[in-house]
Parts: sequence; C-alpha cells; structure tokens
Amino acid sequence: MTTKKPATKTAAAAKPIKATAKVQPLKATAKVEVKASHKLEAKKPELKAVPKPDIKVVPKADVKPVAKLEPKLVAATAAKPAVVPPMAVKPVVKVVKKPDFRTNDWVVYPAHGVGRIVSVVEQEVAGIKMELFVINFDKDKMTLRVPVAKASSVGMRRLSSPDVVATALQTLRGRARIKRTMWSRRAQEYEAKINSGDLISIAEVVRDLHRASGQPEQSYSERQLYEAALGRMAREVAAVERIDEDAAVKRLETALQRAA
Repeated sequence: MTTKKPATKTAAAAKPIKATAKVQPLKATAKVEVKASHKLEAKKPELKAVPKPDIKVVPKADVKPVAKLEPKLVAATAAKPAVVPPMAVKPVVKVVKKPDFRTNDWVVYPAHGVGRIVSVVEQEVAGIKMELFVINFDKDKMTLRVPVAKASSVGMRRLSSPDVVATALQTLRGRARIKRTMWSRRAQEYEAKINSGDLISIAEVVRDLHRASGQPEQSYSERQLYEAALGRMAREVAAVERIDEDAAVKRLETALQRAA
C-alpha cells in the first residue's frame, strides 16, 4: 500500500498579495436636515384642579368644668342609695269567701263521710288566730276541726240534693263495669272514688263490687271496700231522706237486687 503525502504549498501561494488599489472612504453627498417640527416632544399630563372639601367648623360646646369633690363628700354621696319613688300600684287583696255553714248543719267531708257541725270556735294555732269548724262523726266516734278558710279547698260540701240521690240509686241498678286489670290497681281506683266524696262515684263502687247469690264470693279486700262504700252511701241517703241508716242500707240492697 502506498500512502499519500500532503501537498506542499507553492512559493507563490505563500507570498502575501499586495493591494493594487486604495479604497477611499465615501463622502457624504447630502446633509439630512431634521426640522424642529419633526422632533418628538414628550407631552406633559394636564393637571386638573381638585375641588376642596367643604369643611364646616363646629363651634365648641360650652362645657362646664366639673367641680372636684372632696373625698369626704364622695364617700357620703356613695353611701346613700338611690331613692326610688313608690309605684302607684294598689296591692291585690284576695277575698276569701267563707262557706255558708252553720252549727248543726250536716256536711260531707271527703275522707270521713257524713258529719254534723257541732260548733264554730276561734283558736290560736302557731300564733295565728283562726276560725274552725268542729265536726262530729257519730259512726266513727271522731271529732274533726277544719279551718273555715280551707273548708272549700279540702272538698267539704253540703248534703246531696234529692235528684242526685235518685241518680245514685239508678246507678246501682245498672250493670257492673269491671276493668280487666290487676286487682291492686282496681283497688286504688275504688278507694280514690270512695274518698272523693262524690255520691255517684261511691255508688259505682257499690255496684261493681256487689255479688249476687249466684256469683262467686268476694275476697277479703273486696269485702272491705264494698262495706266502706255501702256505709258512706247509706249515711248520706239517710241524712238526705231523714231515715234510719239501717233503712237506708235496705233500700240500697233492694236497688242492687233489682239489677241482678
């Protein structure tokens, strides 16, 4: 294989080339004149006059100087409370109307039944004087003192009218209405009716607890409630119709037998 040698520069190429002609600079043939009219001038912003706000001058108030109080006067004024004028409101006075009961009147006290007022006395209780009704219950051999002012609130009343007695007897002739509940609950309801003092409610207890000859016998508690209701009703019927208590019991039992 043969290798090529790099070509060597000739002598003519190695010598620098001399400039044959001189290059003259170009002369300006015409002057460019810039007129003043074509000059750009920066426009200044126009300033607008801002109106001044109308400021009103308020005259100073005539403030009186506060007089300085001495420490003694300050303590004296602080100790006195402000005086509040009394209100022109009339006090409400509750007028308690006294019940129109007199001595020897028959009355019904809800928890004890029929009794008679023996007297009206004035007695001092806990430093307070009050009038009391003295009521005697012959059947229970008991004397009860009831304040006159509380007689109406405790349920004390006069004897029932003949019309109410007739309605009570009609109640005994009706059918018994026994609720299907536990005996303890029914016993509480019966006892509440007896102690209510209402003759119609007592008649309902007598009707519901009465047992005819063909029906099962009463239990001990049923018998007690039945006798208590029958006695309460018989005493009031006897006092209204002015008959004996035994005669009143027979009349009630006759009404019960008709219902059976």
